[in-house]
Amino acid sequence: MPSTLDQLKQVTTVVADTGDFQAMSAYRPQDATTNPSLILKAVQKAEYRPLLDGIKSRFSTDRIDLQTDRLLVEFGQRILDLIPGRVSTEVDARLSFDTQATVDRARRLVQLYKAEGINTEQRVLIKIASTWEGIQAAKRLEQEGIHCNLTLLFSGIQAHACAKARVQLISPFVGRIYDWYKKTAGAQWDEAANAGVNDPGVKSVRQIYAYFKQNDIRTEVMGASFRNSGQIKALAGCDLLTISPELLAELQASDVPLTVDLTPEWAQAQAPQHFADGEAGFRFALNADAMATEKLAEGIRAFVKDSETLDGLLKA
Repeated sequence: MPSTLDQLKQVTTVVADTGDFQAMSAYRPQDATTNPSLILKAVQKAEYRPLLDGIKSRFSTDRIDLQTDRLLVEFGQRILDLIPGRVSTEVDARLSFDTQATVDRARRLVQLYKAEGINTEQRVLIKIASTWEGIQAAKRLEQEGIHCNLTLLFSGIQAHACAKARVQLISPFVGRIYDWYKKTAGAQWDEAANAGVNDPGVKSVRQIYAYFKQNDIRTEVMGASFRNSGQIKALAGCDLLTISPELLAELQASDVPLTVDLTPEWAQAQAPQHFADGEAGFRFALNADAMATEKLAEGIRAFVKDSETLDGLLKA
């Protein structure tokens, strides 16, 4: 019997969610995603510290923001040596509400990759927070041939706006949605009743997947931010799933048969969904969703904090 991970690879593109590129060879993912938190975690390990020290040594006269981008691209380049597909590299979260600054930073990341001989149209995705401003930046970048991964996505309205912007890929966050509902329910939370397909984070991704397939939207859906392997199994068949090394190891060690619900045929059988167009409709719908509003703000704050810490390591 093939492992659960191998079964998953038959129906979904498996992506490694880590900055630890040495952990990737064991699981043979197609793609990989990084973010400031993952890179910060990696450079605090002894085996990766030379990458940070090397950037500091070679580019000490560069501004810190440029040194940081060079470090992100250094990690991305090393990851691309190990995988056949794409790596996602994130724009500084401090620019999440500035469309032009996001466009400029994305272009710079792409130029840094190109300087290393990387085919960016085929192998690089630029990660941008799913704010209104971030989505508009991604729309412009896609028109230039710079493909984007819209992250920190918690709601249907964010997914709809990304689809209208024709972005390459979105990353709805399963685990953080689960966290919010579990915390809000408190002592009333029933773990068994909210597991698998009943998990609120899983439900959100399944709804987005159904909406995209029903409307023939080309944007790829990649479930992200998992808390347990049950969430991953419940999303088998999704376009892509980005998974931490710990959960990849768990799936590799298991041979439990997968049940695959997510197919275009399944999507067509689901109830249709409708969303408002335009900035006002986006902001109103997002504001009406307490979970999405809170988790988007919290996620940006967390990435900003880790970006500032990474800056501090480069300044030290």
